[in-house]
Amino acid sequence: MNAPATAHQTCDVTVFFDEATNTVSMVVRDPASSACAIVDSVLDFDYASGRTDTRSADRIIDHVRAEGLDPVWILETHVHADHLSAAPYIQERIGGKIGIGANITVVQDTFGKIFNEGTEFQRDGSQFDRLFSDGDTFEIGALRGRVMHTPGHTPACLTYVIEDCAFVGDTLFMPDFGTARCDFPGGSAADLYNSIQRILALPDDTRIFVGHDYKAPGRDAYAWETTVGEQKALNVHVGAGKPIEDFVSMRTARDKTLGMPRLIIPSLQVNMRAGQMPPAEDNETVYLKVPVNRL
Repeated sequence: MNAPATAHQTCDVTVFFDEATNTVSMVVRDPASSACAIVDSVLDFDYASGRTDTRSADRIIDHVRAEGLDPVWILETHVHADHLSAAPYIQERIGGKIGIGANITVVQDTFGKIFNEGTEFQRDGSQFDRLFSDGDTFEIGALRGRVMHTPGHTPACLTYVIEDCAFVGDTLFMPDFGTARCDFPGGSAADLYNSIQRILALPDDTRIFVGHDYKAPGRDAYAWETTVGEQKALNVHVGAGKPIEDFVSMRTARDKTLGMPRLIIPSLQVNMRAGQMPPAEDNETVYLKVPVNRL
């Protein structure tokens, strides 16, 4: 006789939306304790001046302190190409281990070459505290998390399934906006489709939190929470059982029309280092490179 299924606890999720980069950052709290995790934080960056600002990260830090929370994890769903991570800034101030997918090493190798980082740049993921592989588990107090490797947008993309919630990064957007691009180095539309099918195999009432929102045509407000059932039925790119051949054809054609994200150059150099800037040069100034005609 099969044992009854264990009921999932409900995550307490607080969302912080950065309109400048359309990024959704989240604090995931264990309702039974003070333990929490921070997902996909943002370090503000003004490209024209080359200046950073911590106002977005400080909003998260202020919330964590005001609620008396204890961050145990600072989670990255992938190496973001559209915003800089604030993970080390947050870690220095309120703690937590920085985690990302084990395939970060693939991303580091690819972009280490593109940015000509040399042998001093470690390509083993050692900048992060934990490298997650598919099927790994972790805890946030009494909450149990499970890792799904969901490549396609990038080779290192993860979905964090924490009790009744799935934090999908850029793999899926809201149903009326569709799915992520797959034309960055190491991306694959076929891999993305297969990754999405794994997410859609979760229970229909699983809450999905997306990593970005751009307000689809006809929608006035930003949104970031949906469900597996809604995605299966309504996602404009993969819903209603769309076959892989149709998806790959659509995604490939669509990606050819997209420009590069505004902050891709600084984001990749910083985020592949777990949010750290490149080493300062002999004049004690940090520089970010612009590879010409490479991306």
